[in-house]
Amino acid sequence: MAVEDLKANGMMSHLLASLEAGEDIGHYGRLVFAMVARHFVDDAALVRLLRQDPACDEAQAHALVEQVKGRDYSPPRREKVLEFQSRQDFPICPNADDPDACNVYKDLRFPEHVYAHIGEYREQKAHAASEEADSAAAP
Repeated sequence: MAVEDLKANGMMSHLLASLEAGEDIGHYGRLVFAMVARHFVDDAALVRLLRQDPACDEAQAHALVEQVKGRDYSPPRREKVLEFQSRQDFPICPNADDPDACNVYKDLRFPEHVYAHIGEYREQKAHAASEEADSAAAP
């Protein structure tokens, strides 16, 4: 997996091009980029890519990579990308009106453990919701 693979997704291609042009993609743009790109490039390459953003120095890039890895963030769903985008000026999702845009799961293939992690999370959420409903219905 490599940088070229990331270009299969319009949003990631947009973020890569913006970084290569030396643009500030914003905190959330860097976060989204790191959450996805970490599955395609090694840590050193990810730090180099993030450093192309003038608002991201080497220490910040390393810290972001460690945060994303340490918390084992899954690549964000489209809805989360749009939520992040609403918190900054830079357009993470360049075509937010297109319902298929910025869905990294549509265009990119992640390692199997990513899909397993998402499945476990959804099961835990469903279980918690079920317990909450049961406790609310109890007399």
